[in-house]
Amino acid sequence: MDLNAESELPAAIVRRADGVYLAGDATAVSFLAAVSQVFLGSAYFANLDYALFVKLLYNCGPELPSSVTNKPLIRIADSIEPFHPPRRALYKSVKIINGEAEYYFEPVFFEIPDMPAQPARLNFDEFVSDMWVKGIRFGIDAPAVREVIASGRVARIIVARRLNPTPGRDASIEEVSRDIHRSNAPREKSDGKLDLQAFQNRFPQVQPNVKLLRKVPRTPGVRGFELSGIVLEPPVPRDIELSSVAGEGTVIEHLRGGEFLVSAVQGFLSVDPSSKRLSIGPKIISREGVSARTTGNLQLTGEYEEFGDVQEQRSVEGGNITIHGDVFGIIASRGGDVVLSRNLMGGTVTNADGGIRVQGVASGSVLQTKRGEVTLARAESCIISGTRVVIGEASNCEIMADEVVIKVAEGCAIAARRIEIANAGPRKQNEMLLYTLVPDISKFDKKIAELQPRVQHAAHEAGLRKAEIDAITGQAEVRNYLTLATRLRKRELVLTAEQEPLFHKMAESVGPSLRAVAKISLAMKAAQVQQEQAQEEVHQVQRQKRAVMSGSRCMVEKLTGDVLLRTMTFAPDGPPAYDRPAKEVKAKVRTTAAGMSTIYAGSAGPIAWAPETE
Repeated sequence: MDLNAESELPAAIVRRADGVYLAGDATAVSFLAAVSQVFLGSAYFANLDYALFVKLLYNCGPELPSSVTNKPLIRIADSIEPFHPPRRALYKSVKIINGEAEYYFEPVFFEIPDMPAQPARLNFDEFVSDMWVKGIRFGIDAPAVREVIASGRVARIIVARRLNPTPGRDASIEEVSRDIHRSNAPREKSDGKLDLQAFQNRFPQVQPNVKLLRKVPRTPGVRGFELSGIVLEPPVPRDIELSSVAGEGTVIEHLRGGEFLVSAVQGFLSVDPSSKRLSIGPKIISREGVSARTTGNLQLTGEYEEFGDVQEQRSVEGGNITIHGDVFGIIASRGGDVVLSRNLMGGTVTNADGGIRVQGVASGSVLQTKRGEVTLARAESCIISGTRVVIGEASNCEIMADEVVIKVAEGCAIAARRIEIANAGPRKQNEMLLYTLVPDISKFDKKIAELQPRVQHAAHEAGLRKAEIDAITGQAEVRNYLTLATRLRKRELVLTAEQEPLFHKMAESVGPSLRAVAKISLAMKAAQVQQEQAQEEVHQVQRQKRAVMSGSRCMVEKLTGDVLLRTMTFAPDGPPAYDRPAKEVKAKVRTTAAGMSTIYAGSAGPIAWAPETE
């Protein structure tokens, strides 16, 4: 390169008397080509600003001030000087290992023919040019190289390093609402004391339009460079979408501050452990079980679905409760259905208004509903009460209900208005006891007894009045007049002009008697109406009595041993006979009380019994 010819300089480089400049509008590619042309043309930049040089070439390093970048020309060196071969021969080869360039600095000499070697000094600017030609175009440690050259000491140092790319930051999701956090602090009771068996807020509840999560966008990494100047791109950060965690009851909104997952409805938060989706709904969903460690005792306002176990001495109070694990504790429902997908072992399930369904085995447990059906596949040594009880296999159980339907019953004590059992018999030391609940009809009999005298009295009064009427109408004069008047009314006779005065005289004669008959007839009809009303009341009470009694029956298809069937009375207008504490249910069906009558005792079936309704 002819350093004195301006036309040979690349367009991106401008040389002036006060220095060498880079055109402000030059691209990094054009600057790189221009620098290569200078260095490969056996020249170098004198007094090179290496940090600025690297920044302009590779955009690597601290940001330049606007006072520099806004100028049309950016000064990078004092001048461009020739790099003569004797000087280039002073610079040795460089060793590159694992992205680092190692150079051995030692005294250097000019080799002049027929003369002793002359000491020489290296130059940093020449070093940059020589390294460029040798492939080291990035990452020279300028302060270290300048210091070694200036000191003239012998040293083996790393003169250049590869710049590894800086990874970016993956997109992430951060919580922005404190409402989604659980509080495991002890619950404070109404009297100010702490309930150490219950947590303060185990299942968070949120209102509509609450920001729950925010997407933190991914941040790109910073590119690196090989010693050769080749770009090392950082890995592309992973992105994530809020839609991947948006479940039912949530919406994604773009608001000031970014992209948010927002609650669309009021309800309870739940997170699916497999999909990690956050949902909001009226049902509380838990997968950790109910224990002193995980939840404590639960007092819930919404529906509840639990996939874990309910441990012993733990309680769950709520409505529409579904447990997919085993239950060893207490389930108390205010209403709706209670569904246990597995087993109930030594636990208690009560429901104020709804059914209870156990798909597994219930053993040593209590199951009671005030209004609803209790359904079990198998029950062992349980106390069960409800409107209707349906069991596949029951053994050693105490049961009270309006209706009981069992396929196999062994050693049970059962009291119900309607009993239907396919197979029944004793089990070991436990008898098979059946009690058909029959209503106490004494109040109906008492009411009928109270009404009968009214019927009889009214009938007697009507009979007396009829006798009085018969006595009056039996008189000859009255009887003749009534007969003649009847025939005249039917036009069987026609009076002559001479007979009419005689007929009117006859009517005047019997007039007082006829008026007395009319008065007595009114009294008789009133007595008859009273009799009919009283009799209808008797019939109505009798119909009520038959309707109440017709609901009781006991049907057993096959007996596998001795079975005892008795009656047990109950008050039909009182609370349900089965609505009583578990201890009373057990005592009621396992003990014999006064008023019970034995209907059947034996082992020969079948049994088909219903009380007489007439």
